[in-house]
Amino acid sequence: MHLHPWWAIGAGIALSAACGLRAFLPFLVLGIASRTGLITLGHGVGWLSSDTALIALGVATVLELATDKIPVLDHGLDAIGFVLRPAAAWLASYALLVHWPAPWGQGVALVLALLALAIQGAKAKVRLGSSALTLGTANPLVSVIEDALSLVMAVAGVLVPLAAIAALLVFIVAIQLRRARIA
Repeated sequence: MHLHPWWAIGAGIALSAACGLRAFLPFLVLGIASRTGLITLGHGVGWLSSDTALIALGVATVLELATDKIPVLDHGLDAIGFVLRPAAAWLASYALLVHWPAPWGQGVALVLALLALAIQGAKAKVRLGSSALTLGTANPLVSVIEDALSLVMAVAGVLVPLAAIAALLVFIVAIQLRRARIA
């Protein structure tokens, strides 16, 4: 099914947020959703549901998830993520907005890439704080939480994108309230 424009933008927001935490997991979810017929991707991005892409995305996801659990390597992955994750967010959201007339789909996807960059920045700050407070021993636990958030956001983005946006807003408000309490 082609996504209604509001559903497409909602899914794009959710997938961009998920890409801010993990670059490949949201793509794997998107490819599987396309392969199972939950969504229809445009001709330019239909390759995401090919056998080759799903295998490559599966391997990349496992490697990203595993590497992020290893202290020191997790910070290297975050450094690479400042470039990779916004690019991934752009492509993931554009895959859903490809049906929009040019240049609207590309432009909205570019704006959504900035969301991934902001989430990547917040994630990096949390990870640095965790490293400083626990000498990196809590980082694998923080990583598992990020994995779960990325997976939930990506799946919700495909299945119920408007609910995913609501969850993202609640998450942002909760972080802002926590910051206000700490300050």
